[in-house]
Amino acid sequence: MDLQLQGKVAIVTGGSKGIGKAIAEALLKEGAKVVISARNTDEVEDAAATLRLEGYDITAVPADMSRKEDLEQLVAATLHRYGRIDILVNNAGTIDTIAPIHDISLGQWRYIFEVNFFGVVELTNLVIPVMLKEKGGRIINISSENAVQPDPMMAHYNATKAALNNYSKTLSMAYGKDNILVNTVSPAFIRTPLLDDMLDKMAAEANTTREEATRIFLKENRPYQVLGRAGQMEETAGIVVFLASNQASFITGAVFRVDGGSVGTV
Repeated sequence: MDLQLQGKVAIVTGGSKGIGKAIAEALLKEGAKVVISARNTDEVEDAAATLRLEGYDITAVPADMSRKEDLEQLVAATLHRYGRIDILVNNAGTIDTIAPIHDISLGQWRYIFEVNFFGVVELTNLVIPVMLKEKGGRIINISSENAVQPDPMMAHYNATKAALNNYSKTLSMAYGKDNILVNTVSPAFIRTPLLDDMLDKMAAEANTTREEATRIFLKENRPYQVLGRAGQMEETAGIVVFLASNQASFITGAVFRVDGGSVGTV
């Protein structure tokens, strides 16, 4: 299937590792030109250098989602290098604290909203005029199952993702007439280095295997997850690439769950 992404220009935030890097690589494999951003300068430049060695057209721009000037530079650098922006993947995010609600300070609430939500709004506001000029584009926001199935120990994170889902739907309604399609992808329990570290720690504490630790975790924390395994980063990336392609030209305002059935509601 030809996804017709050859020569398209994409920005992927949080693209230095994990799901973001997998998304960037999947877009590159389809012929897109990709700009990745992340807070850590060394990490984002190393990620781009590695992929560039494979012959891909990729650019690294260090950017903190909580700093407007960084986001302005990200858009300016993309336009300077490629002259257009066809695809925006808002993937960057943080989970800075896991704690009971009353132990999460207002400062922690403000910070996570700055990164996970207001940063997305700021960057999207910068990109939409470019897409309007180009008469179309794709915006894919990476959310979480926590938007609809909140974790009591992550109240502030849950709220950012619920806000992101609502914002994505609103964007789709506002700009569909301009051929700017906006969709949300909500992954859960995806095998990233962070998840592997958590499962390895659980396995060591229980003196068991990672596979058994996975089974125990799912039973205790994801009772509706019917596949019994962690998802692969490429499984999330595949949905994102599809939504960025012409094959998804009649899809907007939707939420795609990549969670092995983890969400227990319709």
